[in-house]
Amino acid sequence: MTRMFSARRRLFKASAVAGLILFSGLLAPHSAFAAKTSLVLGMSVEPTGLDPTIAAPVAIGQVTWANVFEGLVTITEDGKIAPQLAESWDISPDGLTYTFKLRKGVTFHDGEAFNAAVAKFSLDRARDAQSVNPQKRFFAQIDSIDAPDEARLVVKLKQKNSSLLYWLGWPASVMVAPKTANDNKTTPIGTGPFKFVSWAKGDRVELAANADYWDKDAKPALDKVTFRFIGDAQAQAAALKSGDVDAIPEFAAPELMEGFKDDSKLTTVIGNTELKVVAGMNNDRKPFNDKRVRQALMMALDRKMIVEGAWSGLGTPIGSHYTPNDRGYIDLTGKFGYDPSKAKALLADAGYPNGFSFTIKTPQMAYAPRSAEIMQAMFAEIGVTMNIEPTEFPAKWVSDVFKAGDYDMTIVAHAEPMDIDIYARDPYYFHYKNPAFNEVLQQVEATTDPGEQEKLYGQAQTILAEDVPALYLFVMPKLGVWNAKLTGLWKDEPIPSNVLSKVRWKD
Repeated sequence: MTRMFSARRRLFKASAVAGLILFSGLLAPHSAFAAKTSLVLGMSVEPTGLDPTIAAPVAIGQVTWANVFEGLVTITEDGKIAPQLAESWDISPDGLTYTFKLRKGVTFHDGEAFNAAVAKFSLDRARDAQSVNPQKRFFAQIDSIDAPDEARLVVKLKQKNSSLLYWLGWPASVMVAPKTANDNKTTPIGTGPFKFVSWAKGDRVELAANADYWDKDAKPALDKVTFRFIGDAQAQAAALKSGDVDAIPEFAAPELMEGFKDDSKLTTVIGNTELKVVAGMNNDRKPFNDKRVRQALMMALDRKMIVEGAWSGLGTPIGSHYTPNDRGYIDLTGKFGYDPSKAKALLADAGYPNGFSFTIKTPQMAYAPRSAEIMQAMFAEIGVTMNIEPTEFPAKWVSDVFKAGDYDMTIVAHAEPMDIDIYARDPYYFHYKNPAFNEVLQQVEATTDPGEQEKLYGQAQTILAEDVPALYLFVMPKLGVWNAKLTGLWKDEPIPSNVLSKVRWKD
């Protein structure tokens, strides 16, 4: 009896072990193919800091906007304004007072509460006399800010501004906490779906999911995100093919895009951007202070050939500081179209029958030196000599060109959406002044009629196309390359960003 029981017990144990092995075997495939929860995202340019409220380079927002930091409102992938830390708002009949209803229960990554007092601090900081906010001119239009209770913020304007909500959605308008604002450049603390972990300068920034994120319906699928900074396009391509990098939403070399199409592990995506490549001129310096010279240089350039040579034909020529995506767009590429003979005649009329020489300062981003080399050859055809001076971006370019205005010509992609107003800013690196242009922009802000605004934007574009304060070249497309199993990355870019809250790996 004892032997029979022992035998049965051994048989039961053997069966149980076999069943466990079989059960484990059934689970193994599921575990092996569980979706990843980490992402390595490549960028061409490393940000100079991580606080978009104190510096202009777009790379800052491409790491932290909508990931670490959030605003009262946000800009969606289709360019619309949507609630974020403000769940709703009311606008007074005269258009001067905006009352925001703020979300409750929101905290910063260190536990500090977000409320109306914090929102007031953020906006007051941006409009302070000592502010270094890159969009400070917008905040200067605010007359007063009040926080009558924890959930209400009242913003009063000096004059009607129809763009208030739009620019409150930009990276420069994100909410920051009083206790940590001064340290956000290196250790950013926001309210967003991801927390800052570390920054190995020259290499990477790491973020981790915010387990206490206020929007429980939008908890990120990714646990960890690593931004890797790879300036060389060939190195970017190699990292994508080897799997060292999962995605590069803005791939730096259009001529290499074809090389990814036969790789089933990768997908290529071409979308729209606001990246306007323009060759800005110092309108205070001779000979660029003469409109005829600027017009002649514009006519010396075959924009289609520049797009073909500099960006493998993947771009749209423009005739003003405006993109075909923007409301009220007018195609003005024919205003001073390619015509070298007319360009020569206009130069002679301006007093330069034998041409002249000047220097262009080019940032190291691929589009700039490539475009400059093609422009150099085209200018030579009308007797103008252009010397090319490579200029490190962003530090050297910002210091010498943007701030000091020490340049003849430069070339850069302007990334801010609907930023035609930069030509009305004083000072600004173009040193362009036209009261008629400024008046048109003031009329844009004074009306809320979309049709009237589009008409006025058309007038603004036409003035710039006639005056040519910069040589308008082309709009760059968004060239994305990423793992075919990734979903949720933005195809289009209405605002420079890498929004990661909806990014996930397919099972």
